[in-house]
Amino acid sequence: MATNRQWIYAQKPTGQVGPEHFELRTSVMPDPGPGEVLVKTSLLSIDPASRAWMAGRTYRSMLEPGEVMAGWGLGEVVASLSPKFQPGDRVSGEFGWQEHAAVSAARLTKHDKHHAPEHILGVLGITGLTAYFGMLDVGKPRPGETVLISGAAGAVGSIAGQIAKIAGCRVVGTTGSAEKCAWLTNDLGFDAAIDYKQGGIARQLKTVCPEGIDVYFDNTGGEVLEAALARMNLRGRVACCGNVSQYDGATPGGGPMGVPGFLVTKRIRMEGFVVMDFYDRREQAEAALARWIADGTLKAPVDIIEGFEGMPTALAGMFAGKNRGKLMVRVN
Repeated sequence: MATNRQWIYAQKPTGQVGPEHFELRTSVMPDPGPGEVLVKTSLLSIDPASRAWMAGRTYRSMLEPGEVMAGWGLGEVVASLSPKFQPGDRVSGEFGWQEHAAVSAARLTKHDKHHAPEHILGVLGITGLTAYFGMLDVGKPRPGETVLISGAAGAVGSIAGQIAKIAGCRVVGTTGSAEKCAWLTNDLGFDAAIDYKQGGIARQLKTVCPEGIDVYFDNTGGEVLEAALARMNLRGRVACCGNVSQYDGATPGGGPMGVPGFLVTKRIRMEGFVVMDFYDRREQAEAALARWIADGTLKAPVDIIEGFEGMPTALAGMFAGKNRGKLMVRVN
């Protein structure tokens, strides 16, 4: 009998997430039902939101111990009970952390095979679309403005910063090491980068953003958000993408000082968003991102961990700041 390996979310973390919170199990290979497709997973995405799903309800229901760990993936159709898909099709969807998944055809997206698999799961997938819509539709950068990106060496931040450069802006990133700062400026074209672990983030921002900040793309929340609000210019925009500084701990910190004071006096617009809000324009965004990748305007950094067994370690490593760019695991 064919079998399927799955990572089970076994125990809710009370602090930082680690391999001890997951259990590797072997189950019977799933059979697709009417309108479903059986997919063999090739790549699985590792995302900060995974930790938020364990803590409570977000834009999706909270994960419960005993469930297959949730996650987005890319794979190949091996059997289909839907006329929309045929064996051999390359598809993405929420497969969970498992080697095979039976998924409703309505929840799958078919992809052109001429794109690199890591690009489909990264820059041409949710990661790139989040950066694209969050920066251009929510942040609305204008040529000559100063844009600050937190978590700039991560999956979304590294793309969002480059899109701001394409828009003609001066771009500053925050990250967690001198090595990553150098990578942002030397490899990705950021104008400046700050190592927030060196402390004095408000002082550092004053130095590198002497004329203030017009757009802040917030992936982290926490002290960087608080310091950024104090440096925002009149009618600045804050695109709230994530809160990663608060995800992987026992007790989330308090909100930033100065809200709503800064928002009122400086007429700042602070807006949260989820990428699915913009899916009606997904093809437009994918085309633009693919064009920038093809002509070398945009780099799509990826960090690939080999082997399905490494899923929990990869997730913990991401929160420890070990990756640069989009983190994913190659299943086979």
